[in-house]
Amino acid sequence: MCDEMDSQKNENLLNLALNTPAIQREQSLELNVGYDIEEKTWEVIVKYHGSLQELAERRIVVEELIAGYAILTVPESEMSVLAMTEQIEYVEKPKRLFFTDLDGNTASCFAPGSMLSRQLTGRGVLVAVIDSGITYWNEDFRKSDGTTRIRYLWDQVLGQEYDETQINAALATGSRQQALELVPSIDTTGHGTAVAGIAAGNGGAGGLANAGVARESDLLVVRLGTPRTESFPRTTELMRALTYTVNKSIELQMPVAINLSFGNTYGAHNGTSLLERFLDNISEIGRNVICVGSGNEGASGGHVGGSVAVTGRGENTLTNIVDRIDNAVTDNVTRIELIIGNYETGINVQLWKEYTDRYLVTMVSPSGEAFTVDTDRPGKQIYQLDQTRILLYNGEPAPYLTSQEIYFDLLPEEGNRYVGAGVWTFLLQPVRTITGNYTFYLPSGTVRSASTRFVRTTPDVTLTIPSTASKVVTVGAYDPVYDAYADFSGRGYLYQEQVNSRTSDSFVKPDLVAPGINILAPDREGGYTPVTGTSFATPFVTGAAALLMQWGIVDGNDPYLYGEKVKAYLRRGAKPIRGENSYPNARVGYGALCVADSLPI
Repeated sequence: MCDEMDSQKNENLLNLALNTPAIQREQSLELNVGYDIEEKTWEVIVKYHGSLQELAERRIVVEELIAGYAILTVPESEMSVLAMTEQIEYVEKPKRLFFTDLDGNTASCFAPGSMLSRQLTGRGVLVAVIDSGITYWNEDFRKSDGTTRIRYLWDQVLGQEYDETQINAALATGSRQQALELVPSIDTTGHGTAVAGIAAGNGGAGGLANAGVARESDLLVVRLGTPRTESFPRTTELMRALTYTVNKSIELQMPVAINLSFGNTYGAHNGTSLLERFLDNISEIGRNVICVGSGNEGASGGHVGGSVAVTGRGENTLTNIVDRIDNAVTDNVTRIELIIGNYETGINVQLWKEYTDRYLVTMVSPSGEAFTVDTDRPGKQIYQLDQTRILLYNGEPAPYLTSQEIYFDLLPEEGNRYVGAGVWTFLLQPVRTITGNYTFYLPSGTVRSASTRFVRTTPDVTLTIPSTASKVVTVGAYDPVYDAYADFSGRGYLYQEQVNSRTSDSFVKPDLVAPGINILAPDREGGYTPVTGTSFATPFVTGAAALLMQWGIVDGNDPYLYGEKVKAYLRRGAKPIRGENSYPNARVGYGALCVADSLPI
């Protein structure tokens, strides 16, 4: 039986959050994201039609984005109103975003000083970096006369937009301290500065030897906001940034290549969340290409997937799985083991399955305590095992989702600081299964200890969201020194639609890979530092997209060279990687970035 606040218009995680006391939500990694404790308001993402004007009368703040999406700030007491508002089609809560922490240009068929490099520089194209900010006084982001290449810098943390005139005034002071008095935007981590440098740095004093890909492009920078000190940006900040970026591109009448080097692990990973759908919609507005890193979860131990025994449409007799743990294999029970390390203050586990399939799911604690759940019983349930409180939400399909989610949030029992450590076991017993497919996900490796992981992991389907959006260019990483796939790089789909024994284009993720190990990039202090991760593979492709759009749109060779067309050219030009025998595949997509072969000439 569902809780009374549950609504089919709400995503499962939001329903669980609304039905969980605030003190328990605060212990969770996910449930309180989007809630303002001081204002007692929720920030939510909605898909809607028509007008939302009537909501303003109930003290609900409406921030319209594009294509029928909006961000609402809703008093906690008014959350139930959303489900009763006919114009609102679906509601999601924000998710946290995590940065997905040799000569890469040469490896990408774009050697500095080559004929191609002299002809294509990104001139006339915007490169948008939505990230942790930028060290704007760095020489990498200036023109030869010392003025800035940054057209606009929107600092969501400060709530301020700075244009090139203001930035130039700051640079003219000649002092970093005085510059910061005029334009106080900084990059506290250096992540955004490195990404911008790889995509579009001009090499600074080092010249072409240290230059990025699109070294003469104009820059559009968004420093993502964080709702709390030392917190992570959320999907709502990203959606605001994308809307701003596309609108600025249209205003400036310039094509734009957008770089997103972050993601999260929450969701079905099939393009159905509002964020993924939003990216697909916004990719069709103006002339843009959106490049997204596939994440660094490939070797983190945070995912396992497979298939349980298929029973067909008949049902097995319901049995007590707990009594049959020792006979799990012979009794067609699938056993998934999860190690939870010491000192975890909270951990959540997502189980995604086909709604047509019915399982009994048993969770067994390290000491052998257990409970069993029928996936046909929807709504919230609470259990306690090994001094750990488990909030369980058994989801149902949604207007944009055919899958079913069973969400487990493990929190310390009252009086304890940590979740019970040891080996926790999930047992899946098929009752009626048509496909039998299942996938488990843990939170990003950024927020859990290295010892918290599944015992037997599945590296496939480890792309982070939103790299799973259909129309973005999804970028993985490889090591150009050894010409080999980087094992940390997020991989593609475990269950792929097959067309004539080949993978369907719509299911290929990543699209391609780029150099992502020991890449020399600008740092916050004006020097250069080696960096590793898909975060730093992605800007190679973003810069390459800018070059293709310069050739096509700016230079007049093809005015329609943006969006999916750029993706098609990048895929076509990708080169083979050692050890990969067939393409496309779930590890490297169509191969490694090769700018020269991607140009349609």
